[in-house]
Amino acid sequence: MKSKLPAYVAAFINALIIGLSFLFVKIALESANPIDALAHRFTISFVVILIPVLFGLLKLNIRLKDIVSILPLAIFYPTLFFGLQVFGLVSSSSSEAGIILALSPIFTVLLAGFFLKEHTSVWQKYSVLLSVTGVIYIFVMKGTSLDLSNFKGLALLVLSALSMAIYSVLARPLTKKFKPMELTFVMLMIGFIVFNGVSVSKHVWNGSMHEYFQPFTSSAFVLSTLYLGVLSSLVTSLMSNFALSRIEASKMSVFSNLSTLISMLAGILFLQEELGYYHIIGAVMILAGVLGVNFLDPARRKQTGVTKAIPKES
Repeated sequence: MKSKLPAYVAAFINALIIGLSFLFVKIALESANPIDALAHRFTISFVVILIPVLFGLLKLNIRLKDIVSILPLAIFYPTLFFGLQVFGLVSSSSSEAGIILALSPIFTVLLAGFFLKEHTSVWQKYSVLLSVTGVIYIFVMKGTSLDLSNFKGLALLVLSALSMAIYSVLARPLTKKFKPMELTFVMLMIGFIVFNGVSVSKHVWNGSMHEYFQPFTSSAFVLSTLYLGVLSSLVTSLMSNFALSRIEASKMSVFSNLSTLISMLAGILFLQEELGYYHIIGAVMILAGVLGVNFLDPARRKQTGVTKAIPKES
């Protein structure tokens, strides 16, 4: 457990930052459309990690063939995850997105079991379901329901959740070959290229290039984008890659549901949102699920429960 403690701390920091990021996303979208907001977010994150590399303060051993190896990972996260999420939210509510994205740990457990041969006990599987149910319970009690007539938006959000699960599965073997910082650098570089490419192309086509820079006239946008770029993109990618280098994808994935809990607490503390009994019940379910997945591990119990047999005297 001592060797895995830094990974659990990294997973918690990742969930904490993402949970608080929803506040800053709302602020950023008041001044920019989703694609421009993503472009500026990843510009900041890539510049921040690029500067120490250019000045030799951060040593990365990455060759072209390494970038090709990491490319599928970067395509699923951040590119497809955020891209599909943005376009899914165009015709869906954020509450619907919260419900569907909570399914990501289930996808991760299934994919990790099939491709990585990660074994999870029956109780661990129940724990994943308990955590996911806790998230869904909170949203349903708040009056959220899925509009099944909005098939396109919901389908894009499901694909976004699936992209996150695929990232977790792809990252596990890559963390054995590359350092977390090297994976993070390539991921942010691809996000920077893709989102800026889409944003700039759109503005050039529409003759509205001046609108690309316009959001930076808002100090609120600048501050929120700094948080999203530095903490919610750079730091979370680094924390996630580090955690996946130490713990199984199935264990890491369930921490994402803590983001919903943290986001809920942030709304209560900073936005004066009402605290209902269902928040407390859902929070207990989420926390119990996270603890269950990570500590109801049959392999761990087997290791800690091993006793040496005393040979009988002949």
